[in-house]
Amino acid sequence: MEPNQDRGGPAQPLLALRGLTKHFPIKGGLFGTTVATVRAVDGVSFDVLKGETLGIVGESGCGKSTTARLLVQLLGLDAGTMVFDGEAVGEPRASGLALRDYRRQVQMVFQDSYASLNPRLPIEDSIAFAPKVHGLSESEANERARELLAAVGLAPAQFARRYPHELSGGQRQRVNIARALALQPRLVILDEPVSALDKSVEAQVLNLLVDLKQKFNLTFVFISHDLNVVQFISDRVLVMYLGEVVEIGPVDAIYDRPAHPYTRALLASRPSMDPAFRRTVPPLVGDPPNPVNPPSGCRFRTRCGFAEDVCAAKKPVAADLGDGHLAACHMATPGSGHSKAGAIMEVAI
Repeated sequence: MEPNQDRGGPAQPLLALRGLTKHFPIKGGLFGTTVATVRAVDGVSFDVLKGETLGIVGESGCGKSTTARLLVQLLGLDAGTMVFDGEAVGEPRASGLALRDYRRQVQMVFQDSYASLNPRLPIEDSIAFAPKVHGLSESEANERARELLAAVGLAPAQFARRYPHELSGGQRQRVNIARALALQPRLVILDEPVSALDKSVEAQVLNLLVDLKQKFNLTFVFISHDLNVVQFISDRVLVMYLGEVVEIGPVDAIYDRPAHPYTRALLASRPSMDPAFRRTVPPLVGDPPNPVNPPSGCRFRTRCGFAEDVCAAKKPVAADLGDGHLAACHMATPGSGHSKAGAIMEVAI
């Protein structure tokens, strides 16, 4: 099995996504007809650059995990295109990248470290399973599994033949990371990989991920609710709300100069240990609207303190704020019709 090769050079995005759409039908009635549709991911477009860590944040239900499953092709697209290093994903080999070859280069680490492992297989066999499927002999696959166990800090002689229930949560997540690396991928999707761990183990796993990224020349898409974790590990950050991308940019720009009101509310919701910066009024109130029937225009307008008539009348386009910082807000777009269009808003966070 040959290592996965870089085909397009550093300037070409590793993964280019345009108009990703995934809707889930709601069945009802006597004959099980479709009565409504959950618009989980609705026209999402962004690039994943080679060698970066792209953090994805947003409230529960905003479409982060569905987007992750679309990236790994665990779910099929309703619409949109995916281009991996210059080749369309899912097309016949003559014109694009076959799904089997794509999945060999893109792997995923799931949130639930126990449920994502086979309880009847020793962890060595779980790690070696995918290389065997892709053509490695049993001895080569087992050797690779033991090398990866050592790489994630688990001594093979001690842990290789253990079962998942014999490991702690942090150890199981290390096994999942090792399994994701077994096919020598170029892109790893991490869906809440440390949310179930206590803080000391979380720090160990995060440092491990940073080390493995450099050692194996990886690209990460890191999904998390923890804004501090995302700030620590990410190069760029993407903010999602109700199935859409509302802001994306370098981590320093997002955290120091957030342009979208939703991004500012998320950052303001972080707890502070300094009594001088503790909030007595919540930065954001109310629940996200129903994704079955999202609001017209800007989907955040029903919870936004700056909403005006133009926000309901038309959907905002992504305004370029420089250095790859984009925000889909009428206030960020000069001439949009909003009273604060183009104004620089100073907001204490």
